[in-house]
Amino acid sequence: MTRTIQIPFGKGFQTLHVPEERLRAVISPKHGEDAPGDASAIVQAALEAPIASPRLKEIAADKNKILVITSDHTRPVPSRVTMPLLLKEIRSGNPRAQITILIATGMHRDTTPAEMNARFGEEIVRNEKIVVHHARNDAEMAYFGVLPSGGELWLNHLVKEADLVVSEGFIEPHFFAGFSGGRKSILPGVAAARSVRYNHNATFIASPKARQGILDGNPIHKDMAWAAQAAGLRFILNVTLNEKKEVTAAFAGDPIEAHRQGCEKCLEHSRVEPVVSDIAITSNGGYPLDQNLYQSVKGMTAAEKCVRQGGRLILCAEVSDGHGGEAFYRWFADRQSAEEVEKDILDVRNEDTEEDQWMAQILARIMRRASIIYVTGEKNRKLVEDMHMTWAPDADTALKMATDALGENAGVTVIPDGVQVTL
Repeated sequence: MTRTIQIPFGKGFQTLHVPEERLRAVISPKHGEDAPGDASAIVQAALEAPIASPRLKEIAADKNKILVITSDHTRPVPSRVTMPLLLKEIRSGNPRAQITILIATGMHRDTTPAEMNARFGEEIVRNEKIVVHHARNDAEMAYFGVLPSGGELWLNHLVKEADLVVSEGFIEPHFFAGFSGGRKSILPGVAAARSVRYNHNATFIASPKARQGILDGNPIHKDMAWAAQAAGLRFILNVTLNEKKEVTAAFAGDPIEAHRQGCEKCLEHSRVEPVVSDIAITSNGGYPLDQNLYQSVKGMTAAEKCVRQGGRLILCAEVSDGHGGEAFYRWFADRQSAEEVEKDILDVRNEDTEEDQWMAQILARIMRRASIIYVTGEKNRKLVEDMHMTWAPDADTALKMATDALGENAGVTVIPDGVQVTL
């Protein structure tokens, strides 16, 4: 008997066939496939009953310049639902408010006009003031103090100029910040490159507390939380999503308490027990998170906990947008092995943290545990091989390659969506 499993890949799937006698587990989150109701109704209810906070319309009543921070094109935030409701809530309390929407790109590339239309809808793009954050443009930054870690906090100047700072986002397990959402809209979302680099230093990334599902004692989260407070982040709207990117719950209100409750709900759905096998197969959840190789390391961290030392890790990602960071690519392309990458990164002082070294550090750690077979289009073959991974055209071919290396009886654990689970 053979089990057929669908692995998210771009806007579609890779179809995987695994012999039942070799399949050790299929690991998925517990929230199921269906959203519990209408997304707009879920979000509106959260806005009407905020957590540990007055309603946003009351907060906005006497504020003139309001900044709404939102996620970029790499995140599946359902802004076509959330943003109109946020803007309506603000304007119901202050029709004359000057609202600016700031896209929190962190250190990613700019969000394109086409991606803005897809994210927000043409009406919002046409009628609202939207600004894209540029982390590397120091002229656009303002100083906010010294982070607990010792790094300087520089944020987009619009944060300093605003009378009220609001953010929207979504909460999922995050492979070194514990969870996404909440304070991440500030750091790294609208922070200067220098601040992001310091926060993502090699010492912090190496911390056993800098892992999925952990906030307490996480040094990266500590900096991020401090940054959000320094920025004056006053109100958040965060949602949780299922595998279909549908809204399952919404959390609005106080940036600390609303985010905490959202993280608890996320953990309730995402916490699963690892099942270690010879071969672990996963994805980055499909579009938009699998647009580049850089982001796809997130999905690998789930499979890392389900593959034995010396095994094979298979990652399925469309990678329509290339490596996602030249510096990230060069960490591997310019070195002979993952061991060399990790050694060089661990030698970098916190204050000298280089761009994208954090993702390279995590990928190198995973590669020391298991050889990676990367399922993507042939146009990405050289990219994958330059980074010391093995290319495969589809999931079944990748499984055959792993089987040829490890034997016909090699056990298999499948995690269809690696970014949706906490292990």
